[in-house]
Amino acid sequence: MAPAMEFDGLVAVVTGGAQGIGAAIAERLHEGGAQVAVLDLNPDAADPAHFAVATDVTDDASVQAAIAAVVAKFGHLDIVINNAGIGAQGDVAANTDEQWHRVWDVNVVGMARVTRAALPHLRRSPAASVVNTSSIAATAGLPSRVLYSATKGAVLSMTRAMAADHLHEGIRVNAVCPGTADTPWIDGLLSSADDPAAERAALQARQPHGRLVSPAEVAGAVAYLASPFSTSTTGTSIAVDGGMQELRLRPRTS
Repeated sequence: MAPAMEFDGLVAVVTGGAQGIGAAIAERLHEGGAQVAVLDLNPDAADPAHFAVATDVTDDASVQAAIAAVVAKFGHLDIVINNAGIGAQGDVAANTDEQWHRVWDVNVVGMARVTRAALPHLRRSPAASVVNTSSIAATAGLPSRVLYSATKGAVLSMTRAMAADHLHEGIRVNAVCPGTADTPWIDGLLSSADDPAAERAALQARQPHGRLVSPAEVAGAVAYLASPFSTSTTGTSIAVDGGMQELRLRPRTS
């Protein structure tokens, strides 16, 4: 099998796959030969090339019905990309209990619901893989991101625990940790800033390579983790952050 079609014959679910990083992941898997199902609150925004299902990851009945629809459509399920998530801003005192529960429900419990619903089908797959979208916020302290960071740190820990639980069943579980990516969510965040151009420049400068991460770059890392050619890779994460997680560069003098 040529690497370009490494996902040929496989069925992949991508939550939050209608836009941004999720859409780029769905496109990359499709280009690699996968049949892709997008599970999203707004399925009409998904690429028509994919099978789109209206799904609320905070509602177990919705998740169960969506996974059932995917299996009814394609006959099996091999890959789950848990990408759906929402953001939050502020220090530890900035968010209400309701906001904490809401973001946690989407970003952490939502991933558990989707994986739980998919498990019976993944156990029957010869190439089962789960990839969770974590964040640089899980490994670096970012200002005004306490709630969001807490959820993404939980995703990273959950990924390792899931990998340990399901390795013997042939199910690999990994995570990707994007830096600040050039997505519609970031565009919305910048539009509310007092000086959007200055805020964008600050976000770019925060990453050692000096720019925002592209969704396609994140999708490339996800494709590696999900690939049936990566069968010795499990319980790990890949940072796609321009070096933010690991590099400590000296200031440039010229």
